[in-house]
Amino acid sequence: MTARVALGDIAKIYSGGTPSRSNPSYWDGDIPWIKTTQIQNGLITTDEVDEWITEDGMKNSSAKVVPKGTILMAMYGQGKTRGQVAILGIDAAINQACAAIQLKDGISRDFIYQQLLFQYNSIRGLSNTGGQQNLSAELLREISLSLPSYHEQNTIANLLLIWDSAIEILDQLILAKQAQRKGLMQQLLSGKRRFPGIISSEERIEVRWGSYPTDWQYLPIGDIAEQVSEKNRNGSELPVLSCTKHNGLVDSLKYFGKQVFSKDLSTYKIVRRDQFAYATNHIEEGSIGYQDIYDEAVISPMYTVFETDDGINDRFLYLVLKTELYRHIFEANTSASVDRRGSLRWKEFSKIHIPVPSLDEQRAIVEVFDCCDRELKLLGQQLDAFKEQKRGLMQQLLTGKVRVKPAKEAVA
Repeated sequence: MTARVALGDIAKIYSGGTPSRSNPSYWDGDIPWIKTTQIQNGLITTDEVDEWITEDGMKNSSAKVVPKGTILMAMYGQGKTRGQVAILGIDAAINQACAAIQLKDGISRDFIYQQLLFQYNSIRGLSNTGGQQNLSAELLREISLSLPSYHEQNTIANLLLIWDSAIEILDQLILAKQAQRKGLMQQLLSGKRRFPGIISSEERIEVRWGSYPTDWQYLPIGDIAEQVSEKNRNGSELPVLSCTKHNGLVDSLKYFGKQVFSKDLSTYKIVRRDQFAYATNHIEEGSIGYQDIYDEAVISPMYTVFETDDGINDRFLYLVLKTELYRHIFEANTSASVDRRGSLRWKEFSKIHIPVPSLDEQRAIVEVFDCCDRELKLLGQQLDAFKEQKRGLMQQLLTGKVRVKPAKEAVA
């Protein structure tokens, strides 16, 4: 059986402090300063550092320089930040929201790091109750860990690091594919990159928000779409949708895991398959979606619903409207709107112009992004599978349910 120990028995745990923000001279130095935002279950290098402090800043605050190789844990933080860990790849100063965990001799740093990763949810459960939920050095010292022999610790850590390497490679590949997709959007949706056999003109025309080929049309949305306003007057029990910035329309119950909408659906709008909906009061955040989930569903009356005519490919239009350029255009039009509530109603929204190539070119563009999205979906599924497999391996190895034979010590 493996022994169980408290983290405080095998490590020194402490936090730092923040130099005065009112003294700019403290923030123009060469000492990396680490905050909880840099602690994201990985290695911290200078690439993650965005603030540097001076020796005077150190002397006049409780900030502490922590040596390279130390484990850090975020004690404060919103969302998933609190409880996350990282390994310092540099000497750096930390603030009061970060805990430095310096292990005693004879303890494998990588093994303890994996243990803390594995216990993320239970560690968050230690947070103080009432008000903002924070961890503290005292609470961290109570964390109970399974501790086999030093050599078995290293063997387990090395096995799990192999999975971490595979996950990191896949993560980087996904990021590269996402960057490639973003680059294609900028090229294809502006006509800077064309398909052979479709081009009828090499010339371009300048418009307020860029330039487009002269063989494309540049039309107001109202020329290719019309508003639809169909109330769910009978209060039919239809699926309720919400609109997200990145994922567009989603099933509200599935996405939030709870009911965040009204019990009375009679005032809600019906949005049918192949219709668009956008958050009238939050369109500047990019909250616009395309309904391809259900034959019919309902959405909050605060949304505007519209549908296109036969002159536009819906998937092409959705790609255009979800770009960062059009989020900025929505923001500019919302700011210029006479509606004091900051909304963008159909009357103004329909005046926004969009580039419209031929239907053949629209379809060709859509096929490119469909291919990109299928590839990203498959890579995402593979990444999820790797993480799940590593989680299962951690469950077996870090609890002692499955023991491994330590690698023999090298003979001097």
